[in-house]
Amino acid sequence: MCRVNRAVVRAFVDRVVIPAEAELDAGLDLRGEARAAGLWALPLPAELGGGGLSLARYLALAEDEGRSDHGPAVLGSASLLTARTLAAHAAPALREAVLRPLVAGEVTTAYAMTEPGVAGSDPTLLRTTATQRPDGSWVVDGRKWFTSDAARADLVLVVARTGDSFSILAVPTGSAGFRVERELDVLGGGGQYEISFTAVHVPGDNLVGEVGQGLRLAGERLALGRTLRALRWVGQAQRCLELLGARAGARRLGDGVLADRQLVQRLAFEAELVVRSARALAGEAARLVASGERAAVEVSLAKTAAARALGTAVDAAIQVYGAEGLMAESGLPRLLRVARSARILDGADELHIATTGRRLLSGYQ
Repeated sequence: MCRVNRAVVRAFVDRVVIPAEAELDAGLDLRGEARAAGLWALPLPAELGGGGLSLARYLALAEDEGRSDHGPAVLGSASLLTARTLAAHAAPALREAVLRPLVAGEVTTAYAMTEPGVAGSDPTLLRTTATQRPDGSWVVDGRKWFTSDAARADLVLVVARTGDSFSILAVPTGSAGFRVERELDVLGGGGQYEISFTAVHVPGDNLVGEVGQGLRLAGERLALGRTLRALRWVGQAQRCLELLGARAGARRLGDGVLADRQLVQRLAFEAELVVRSARALAGEAARLVASGERAAVEVSLAKTAAARALGTAVDAAIQVYGAEGLMAESGLPRLLRVARSARILDGADELHIATTGRRLLSGYQ
């Protein structure tokens, strides 16, 4: 059983991952360092080569791992959602072929749900189709975008329309008719792709779950995925607080330092307030998700609060840094890009506000 703690994970991310973020963007592979440090695939099953941490124990480390957006990939936990989905719902043949190499980092997967021209808040409008053939195999046609890591994925889990319902199929990217159309420019960053499927033949064993279970399985992923995102955004917001504090204490101004100025103290206070609040909400969501309890309200609150906290903290840090905070070498523009994207990813804030508001009002009544 893995015995790592938060301090060990944080030290590794701060010492190894954060200084190499630009190189990691360009394809640097630091996974060997994570393996050597005993930090590889912490939440994945030990019998498959992972660290064997329970979900609850891993979620307690996720904030520190997520201090860099590259942290989960370097430490091998980025595949957690797909590994859990396949372990619970894939056919035996697909599990046998994919799970162990997935945990080992030998196979890379992507998840494709969002489509061009379709509101992400209404998945019933998805247009990608999967048609079953007489021999039990499937033919997939359509287009997806904002698919993370699609260019290097070996397998893409695709949410597709199957008649009047939706299902998930694991599509090998080496199949004829699969194409990476383009990398999307997301506020100057990459890693997101538009992909297309033109009469892509998929084996029958690559159906994940039963026909018609697609949106339910997608919902299962979302609860944990949003919670992980919230925890990781809190980790990056904490990183901004530390950068803000270090800068304010070191920057000379007149006969003192920036930290002596009341306006800078207010920036620090406001940022600390929202980060601590988001941490509490994310922790409550994590507790409920790990125990398998209903957590729709708590997850939405955590996701929205964490996105806002990161935005507030990075904005305050940039303001304290001044013009230097606009430069890539400060690390803050990268965090600002994450913060702005956070208000849209995993459901726009407006969706969470509306759906959670309705739930809350119904409960009060």
